[in-house]
Amino acid sequence: MSPDRARHILAIDQGTTSTRAIVFDGNANALATARREFAQHYPRPGWVEHDAKDIWRDTLAVMQEAVAQAGLAAADIAGIGITNQRETVVVWDRHTGEPVHRAIVWQDKRTAGLCAEMKAAGEEAAVRAKTGLLIDPYFSATKLAWILDNVACARSRAERGDLAFGTIDCFLLWRLTGGRVHATDVTNAGRTLLYDIRAQQWDEDLCRLFRVPMAILPQVRDNSHVFGTSEVDVLGAPVPIAGMAGDQQAALFGQACFERGMAKSTYGTGCFMLLNTGAEAVESHSRLLTTPAYRLGGEMTYALEGSIFVAGAAIKWLRDGIGVITHASDTHDMATQVPNNHGVYMVPAFVGLGAPHWDPDARGAIFGLTLGATQAHLARAALEAVAYQTRDLADAMTADGAEALAGLRVDGGMAANDWLCQFLADMVEVPVERPAHLETTALGAAFHAGLATGVWPDLAALSATRSEGRIFTPQMKAAERLDLLAGWHDAVRRTLSAQSLST
Repeated sequence: MSPDRARHILAIDQGTTSTRAIVFDGNANALATARREFAQHYPRPGWVEHDAKDIWRDTLAVMQEAVAQAGLAAADIAGIGITNQRETVVVWDRHTGEPVHRAIVWQDKRTAGLCAEMKAAGEEAAVRAKTGLLIDPYFSATKLAWILDNVACARSRAERGDLAFGTIDCFLLWRLTGGRVHATDVTNAGRTLLYDIRAQQWDEDLCRLFRVPMAILPQVRDNSHVFGTSEVDVLGAPVPIAGMAGDQQAALFGQACFERGMAKSTYGTGCFMLLNTGAEAVESHSRLLTTPAYRLGGEMTYALEGSIFVAGAAIKWLRDGIGVITHASDTHDMATQVPNNHGVYMVPAFVGLGAPHWDPDARGAIFGLTLGATQAHLARAALEAVAYQTRDLADAMTADGAEALAGLRVDGGMAANDWLCQFLADMVEVPVERPAHLETTALGAAFHAGLATGVWPDLAALSATRSEGRIFTPQMKAAERLDLLAGWHDAVRRTLSAQSLST
């Protein structure tokens, strides 16, 4: 085996709708990719579930497919990195590895009533002081409590130490190591509402508040860390699992946003914008989240995060829900077919509104329809909504005391849309930088694993692998931008007002 062949990383990117595996070489080039979509389960309105066994099956398959496509063997892989949909909850039997219930997904709203009760009781300020998060069904703790309360004997089994809890990264690590390792990383632990991000440990008071037995919790490690080794039957020989990070923090890392003030925005099912705040856990007054960005060698770097629940999911709805488009890529041409938005605005609150509103009960709405509105206007409205929401997040970060953005690095599937990237630049009023390769989430997981295994020696070496793609600079006149933003803010106010009237 040559030294070059040993300098490969296998990244697992376990997302909300699909699972992928990508093999990267020592220059951070993607050599092979394998992908599988899996079923979404909607047992009731507002409920979203995944079968964790489906996810494990697909993960194993895509890992093996990607390594085979690259013409490599297990001995050629220096390490495995995992990045995952965050907040999604899995509870499984420690003895058999069998999940006790389908995974409850980050989009799920079944615990909205409980969260409202806790906020009404004045619990949110204390929770936020420790976690940097809001009390919201988006996060893991109330989902976990729901499983313990609604699966027969689950709570008593958890208290006895017979059950294990984890986010998807943790579950995959358990399965990959044959049940030998029950651990997670700081970025995933920091999204549970159970982890004190400043003390950097699970918090007894939070566990008591959310009624979660501490015996069910995993150990918490740095992002770049050799968590364990895979079972021989996974790839044919043991391989170190050496990096883990939640998807959005992985994308920040993959975009090489290592300096304070650097920001990225990922456009996938949802949209997530993270701003590196360095060693300071900045307290938000604009209902943004304070969250771990990464921890290396025990040193924590924090971020401010704005979460938009629906971005690409709105395009999927146009395609699969109402048949306005045939392919997601159609939105680019449709947006250019019309000279303006015709006063049509989509507020894509299909599963509630995220930052800075945090209204889980809000529902999607389209405003400004006239007989002159066409399918192209609907497609354009869905794209524009992504940019408007990004501008709202940037403004909220500035209001929290962050420096004004000098630029925005973008990734995710929607970032391939040139029209959207230009509209983003026009709305946010900064250059939008799109890398040559959009697989930055998987790359972030690979970077973490590569640091832990010596494929890359330091952050400077990671930055050196970055290849420039395209930069979109603002072109729109200020008056037009202000008029469009005023129409958007009016549509959001109407959406929130409609929800308050219905309740």
